[in-house]
Amino acid sequence: MIENLPACKLLTTIVNLGTARKIVDASKKAGARGGTTIMGVGTGTKDIKSIFAIPVETDKEIVLTLVCQDNAEHILDTIIAAGKLDKPGHGISFVIDISKVAGISHLGNSAGKSNPETEELRMESSSAILYDLIVTIVNKGDSEKVIEASRKAGAEGGTVMFGRGTGIHEQAKLFGISIEPEKEVILTLIDREKTAKVLNTIIEQADLHKPGKGIAFVVEIEKVAGINHALNQKVKAQMEQKRR
Repeated sequence: MIENLPACKLLTTIVNLGTARKIVDASKKAGARGGTTIMGVGTGTKDIKSIFAIPVETDKEIVLTLVCQDNAEHILDTIIAAGKLDKPGHGISFVIDISKVAGISHLGNSAGKSNPETEELRMESSSAILYDLIVTIVNKGDSEKVIEASRKAGAEGGTVMFGRGTGIHEQAKLFGISIEPEKEVILTLIDREKTAKVLNTIIEQADLHKPGKGIAFVVEIEKVAGINHALNQKVKAQMEQKRR
């Protein structure tokens, strides 16, 4: 049954391996009731290292924290501080609006205060640049096509998670037993101005227009923390121009 709760937000935080526990503990102290951690692989330009000149992609942890809107700003501030997301290479966090919630009636008791100093800056940054999250789900081994296509179209990388598919085109069998193929889920955070180009390139390069190849969809992002590349420089430039 859908709970009659205040508006909720999903705080999605992507950090380096071993940092998720710190994020969860800090968010609990700030009023969150917990979080869910998922393993992934980072493909951002700042994450690529090499061993004997062979690129190595850094393991990531994705923390999903569902909170009430009234407490979202305060918890996000706490996550930024705990994960040092205001410094390059430590990770990112973004906010997604949730329209309906089930099974979490305890959220109705959450309460907290936002930090006015960081809230003003974050609101101004959010209005200056809008972000989208492109979620692409493809067959195992095809994530490289998606990542390469998104980079060519202007994205700076993404995060790969692993799952299992149950679609109508995926009914493989072994000795008469149905097998659910492994899937790769790619999260690509992108400046909204580039969304259409990146999405169309992913569709073309990953053959998503063909049955059974995968799907991609776009989620609007309300706020972003931890963006320290060119997009962040663009925000600062726009803020400086406003001050003048």
